[in-house]
Amino acid sequence: MSVFDPKSRYAKYSKVQTAVDRRGRVVGCVTPAEPPAPSELGRHKLRQGQRLDHLAHHYLGDAAGYWRIAEINDAMTPEAALNPPTVRIPEKG
Repeated sequence: MSVFDPKSRYAKYSKVQTAVDRRGRVVGCVTPAEPPAPSELGRHKLRQGQRLDHLAHHYLGDAAGYWRIAEINDAMTPEAALNPPTVRIPEKG
């Protein structure tokens, strides 16, 4: 089974379940992470070269929290969140 960083959305909002595969082996499965709907802190006007991990470090105090910014902006990838001129920023927490 994979080990997730304690700050990961999978460590916080997923469950580990077991299932039996076709060969009869018991395997661990991780459910999709379902974090609660985030509250918006505000919006950030993007400048050339800015990245979500830098914004996450600045606003959330955790560069690994870039996924929270992507999620509040309904972006499938971090790069997709950088397309509009402004990015929504979630509240810390």
